[in-house]
Amino acid sequence: MDLATIVGFIAGVVILITVLILDGGSPVELIAHPAPILLIVGGSLAATTISSPLKEVLKLPKLIMLAVTQNRFEPLEVIDLITRMADKARREGLLALEDEAKKIKEPFLQKGIMMVVDGVDPHQVREILESSIHHMENRHRRGAGLFAAAGGFSPTFGIIGTVMGLISVLKQLDDPNQLARSIASAFLATLWGLLMANLIYLPIASKLKSRSEEEAQYRYMIMEGILAIQAGENPRIVREKLMAFLPPKFAVSAEKQPQTAGASSESKKARAEA
Repeated sequence: MDLATIVGFIAGVVILITVLILDGGSPVELIAHPAPILLIVGGSLAATTISSPLKEVLKLPKLIMLAVTQNRFEPLEVIDLITRMADKARREGLLALEDEAKKIKEPFLQKGIMMVVDGVDPHQVREILESSIHHMENRHRRGAGLFAAAGGFSPTFGIIGTVMGLISVLKQLDDPNQLARSIASAFLATLWGLLMANLIYLPIASKLKSRSEEEAQYRYMIMEGILAIQAGENPRIVREKLMAFLPPKFAVSAEKQPQTAGASSESKKARAEA
């Protein structure tokens, strides 16, 4: 799980409830009237469905899971693997990588190495891999766009709910006691609209965008490694070139650990800290 997402959401809820209590209110008031919640959640999702293809909307549960789970990239392990393959390619030739390429678990890396083994022109290899990254970013952008759209619709539906509530208030002007409760209930819709937009929809959109940028950077690093192998570059130079893609903490950890293709404990620790 991605602790930043979980901790941030919990912190937001705690702050909201604390401020509500300090102002003399009660958390129960937020859920005592389900109508505003139904209007905001249902209305914003309905409007998002209208503005987006259905096949994209059906991906919402999967996108939410992506936002609350951690990317499982192991860049140090991939760099070790690419460095080892670069060394093998210099000693035995590119064709010697065919058997090893079939065992690679990273699909993007495997695809690139197989093209290199098949003798595809370096320019075409770069074009194909860059095209793959570009289309991946487009898919991710559409997913983040769903939540960004919902974040834009949510406050508007909050205002709609408040207006609907005030219409009911005007029908109860002869009952002062009921009037006060009705006004408070009406403004709950605005509160829920802003809350859903700024604590759920827009943060998830930003998180998905961040996830996409991280994966794109990871794939660009792999692409440069593949092209370096194809060019027959020195393994040490290949490693230094790929390490430039990573934060300084990764480089420090890599210097302390043995340069083997397997070992992951240090790389996993560095990844968690960075």
